[in-house]
Amino acid sequence: MARKKKTMGIFTWIILLSLVGGFGLLSWWNWASKPYSTSGKTEKITIAQGTTAGQLAEDLQERHLIRSAWMFKLLARERQSDFKLYVGDYQLAPSMSPSEIINSLINGSVAFNTNFVTIPEGYTTAQIIELLVQKGIGTKQEFTKVVTEDEFPYPFLKDAPKGILRLEGYLFPNTYDIPINTSPHAVIDLLLRQFEKELTPEVQKQLIILKLTVAQWVTLGSLIEKEAVKESDRPLIASVLMNRLKINQPLQIDATIQFLLETPKPKLSYEDLQIPSPYNTYLHSGFPPGPIANPGHASLQAVLYPAQTEFRYYVAKKDGYHVFANTYAEHLKNVKLYQ
Repeated sequence: MARKKKTMGIFTWIILLSLVGGFGLLSWWNWASKPYSTSGKTEKITIAQGTTAGQLAEDLQERHLIRSAWMFKLLARERQSDFKLYVGDYQLAPSMSPSEIINSLINGSVAFNTNFVTIPEGYTTAQIIELLVQKGIGTKQEFTKVVTEDEFPYPFLKDAPKGILRLEGYLFPNTYDIPINTSPHAVIDLLLRQFEKELTPEVQKQLIILKLTVAQWVTLGSLIEKEAVKESDRPLIASVLMNRLKINQPLQIDATIQFLLETPKPKLSYEDLQIPSPYNTYLHSGFPPGPIANPGHASLQAVLYPAQTEFRYYVAKKDGYHVFANTYAEHLKNVKLYQ
């Protein structure tokens, strides 16, 4: 009988402790879920690429914007299906509850001065600068100075030419989320870092097999980017370029002539093909001095893995595709047929 009373006492203690713990947990939850203070003064928070909800929670607690990092992480985990940290600058206030902060981050409603900037494949450095300026990020003068003068720690730029064409080909086309107050140097560095990701060990191995330098790879990629309209034509055009280089036949790429003109033309004239420039691939054999645009991933891959053909000529059709030929006689027939 005494043993039974002792057992009942243990159960009673468990119930009491659970009740006390429950009230304590409820009290803490009510405290932690409230705003840190009533102050409406906002503070700038920058969320960088790769920031996790846990890292953000610790930062918010240290800066006295939330009462508990643990509470914030619990709420974030609860909203995991739709919770995403968008890169950019935010204005947050201690008067906002953790739930309000998370809702604002999910909706992106407190982000300010940020831009999603899409840089199309085939844009030149000049076009990229113009686009960034239009988006309110820096001035033309600032970007021109950065492109021509600033130092960047990338080995692939070691032998880059001087002047405005120094970074041509290496400003990788992509969609970027760029805060407006980002410096022009940081923006250009972002694009260069994205290009660096293309230089994987597999790519470097393939360049050695093809006996191409990084500069030659990017230059050929830029020619393909400007010439190809349809995806399936890229490896075929790459094949033509490689076959011509093997026999030292001029590449004769119209896009290199357009690169020399202030305003592109629908159709080049005979006089255009005589422009005295090392970029004129009608007058000079081999590679032009450098890229004529910034190629995307598909064009760079086409250089690495060209189609295995004997093609040395191609002509564009009205539907955007090209017709290819082995001999000049075949090419002339295609020109007459399709143009």
